[in-house]
Amino acid sequence: MKDMRFIEKLLDGVEIEWKALGDQFFFEITNKGRKPVKASLRLPGVTPYYGANNIQDYVEGYTHDGIFLLIAEDGSASIEKYSIQYVIGKFWANNHVHVLRGKSGLNTRYLYHYLCTVNFIPFLTGGGRAKLTKGRMIEVPIPIPCSGNTEKSLKIQSEIVRILDTFTTHTAELTARKKQYNYYRNQLLTFEDGAVEWKALEEVSDVYDSLHQTPQYSESGSLSMIRVTDIKDGYVNLEKTLRINKEIFSQFTKKYLPKKSDLVMSRVGSYGNVGIVPVDDSACMGQNTVVIHPIINSKYLFHILTSNVVQSFIERNVGGGNQKTLSLKSIKAIPIPLVSEKEQERIATVLDKFDTLTTSISDGLPREIKLRQQQYEYYRDLLFSFPKSETTV
Repeated sequence: MKDMRFIEKLLDGVEIEWKALGDQFFFEITNKGRKPVKASLRLPGVTPYYGANNIQDYVEGYTHDGIFLLIAEDGSASIEKYSIQYVIGKFWANNHVHVLRGKSGLNTRYLYHYLCTVNFIPFLTGGGRAKLTKGRMIEVPIPIPCSGNTEKSLKIQSEIVRILDTFTTHTAELTARKKQYNYYRNQLLTFEDGAVEWKALEEVSDVYDSLHQTPQYSESGSLSMIRVTDIKDGYVNLEKTLRINKEIFSQFTKKYLPKKSDLVMSRVGSYGNVGIVPVDDSACMGQNTVVIHPIINSKYLFHILTSNVVQSFIERNVGGGNQKTLSLKSIKAIPIPLVSEKEQERIATVLDKFDTLTTSISDGLPREIKLRQQQYEYYRDLLFSFPKSETTV
């Protein structure tokens, strides 16, 4: 109740004027500085290299320096929650993001928080790979409180930012803890040259490709088909898989019937994602996936396949244009450090404890992060619940 009264007082009598993102008095778009560089041509460095959704690499040099927002031009991981990134300092922007910031009358952090509420779908063009052109982006309306009084406007914007940053700071702390766990995880899976023997994945497991065809799904089917979208955060959620009947199941399991603790890897789109099959004999592989039946410790192999070493190998060996594909040949060639069975079990046990903290659905950090995010979104929507104007100037 105290927060509600404070917000009501903050916004009491505040007049809102809606300005399009193309308004050069309030907004600066700096797309001209963007420069895409192929992975093979990037010089290793300390500057974050940004793509549509996140940092893709660290390189030498930079395209921008300051406080900016990056809005995905194409390739946003979600069009419902469109990719908006807030960046401070030197960075390199490729051509899959629009680069912009607020000018003297607009707090860039305020702009970030508001853009996170925007439904960008009406502004997108294209089919399978939706695109936000600059021409459509500059039409997006932004609410400016007390636009005729810059000092008062910035004071209100700053207060809104302070309130919302209170929640995002907590979330950032929790996310940092998750990154810390991932750091220790990768340290545990880093081996000095000559310390271990390296084997190709096909030498420590049997790798089976899926059928390259689309099955007929059945709402009344009792069996699951695991697709690329069903593999997330190391898990295969069979409750959300599409269903098939026994005839289709038999067709798709002629090569191999997945067993509990087998591993599943995606090959196309979200390539390189790995999940663990949770049950015996009731799920088969959909197209664009492979199933890996380990000869070594299954959990150890899972952690190796999701480590930085292997994910970097995958990034170097993925092919294709807009639709990136990881070939079966490349998957079979993935390098695996082979340690003793006892050491495999020790490493798997330690890392399983980390995973319980970082990826459990019901416990640990994810639940806490989710709660903080819900609080943030509640207050954000409350603070930005301005009446919409018929016109945007």
